[in-house]
Amino acid sequence: MFAVSSITANATSGNKAIRERVAGMTDTQKEERVQQIQQRVEEIKAMDKSQLTKVERRDLRNELKDMNKEAKAIRGGIYISVAGIVIIILLLIIIL
Repeated sequence: MFAVSSITANATSGNKAIRERVAGMTDTQKEERVQQIQQRVEEIKAMDKSQLTKVERRDLRNELKDMNKEAKAIRGGIYISVAGIVIIILLLIIIL
């Protein structure tokens, strides 16, 4: 139980560090970093993963997860689910 809570705390602090790093970037730096991430993802896709050890595969997975978090932080924005849109429309219909 204790180990799970410490992992969660580390994950949230990692996200905070990523957000702080992205906040300090200019728009051109963000674009360059997104291109670097895309290039690295293509390299990983092209790899022959059958020859990798279990530890190497885990490291690749972690790297991809971290890059995904960073890309989401760079893109930012607000995303509304389909259910959220339906609820908003229904509320507008009821009110009006």
